[in-house]
Amino acid sequence: MNTREQNRTWFFKGMKDGIPIAMGYFAVAFALGIAAKKAGMTASQAGIMSITMLASAGQYGAITVIAGGGGYVRMAVTTLIVNLRYLLMSCALSQKVDPNLGLRHRFLLSYPVTDEIFGIAMAVPGRLNPFYNYGAATVAAPGWTLGAILGASAGAILPQKVENALSVALYGMFLAIIIPAGKKNRTVAGIVAIAMMSSFLFTKIPVLGEISSGMQIIVLTVLISGAVAVFFPVREESEGGEPGEP
Repeated sequence: MNTREQNRTWFFKGMKDGIPIAMGYFAVAFALGIAAKKAGMTASQAGIMSITMLASAGQYGAITVIAGGGGYVRMAVTTLIVNLRYLLMSCALSQKVDPNLGLRHRFLLSYPVTDEIFGIAMAVPGRLNPFYNYGAATVAAPGWTLGAILGASAGAILPQKVENALSVALYGMFLAIIIPAGKKNRTVAGIVAIAMMSSFLFTKIPVLGEISSGMQIIVLTVLISGAVAVFFPVREESEGGEPGEP
């Protein structure tokens, strides 16, 4: 099988594996679209934000800053901090692709680095063919963007009670992220509890309560993640053998 045929095969395999991801993205992005509408954004603005940033937590952080009347700098800093984990994922992916992979492919690979696409990419045995990620992104990214656009559009016509009910899906997304991790690791569960309590105190303590919600996200993320990195560092696993070619 020549290179072109291999790329085509991996592309369609990525599309197939990306279908369930796209379905999940649509549901979560729909809730994000409703939140964007409540923050004063239009459906087109929600769509542009979604197609340029495939990150639920980062997008929610940006929407929160917008809803709180924060400026561009605060929104940029918030999304940067919330999305820092994708830098680590990108470093891991760079070790899985061919060392001779061109810069153009590396830039293209950086766009669809999400938790889910990263997960299926790292599960690929041997070296990662970039066309696998391209195929997954071809299905998943439109699902994410379409969900946000329809969510923002529906937020303008749905009754308030239905809108509030659908917004619960956003909290369900975060619970789906933290509960499995908390069950596997008591440290993670403790960190989640501390973060929730700290966020609650920020809203109740007089001086801290005056800080905008966007700045609260920045402060809490930096302080808590910094403390965890110092007191609970992640131990590196022993390095295995070289992966084989797919």
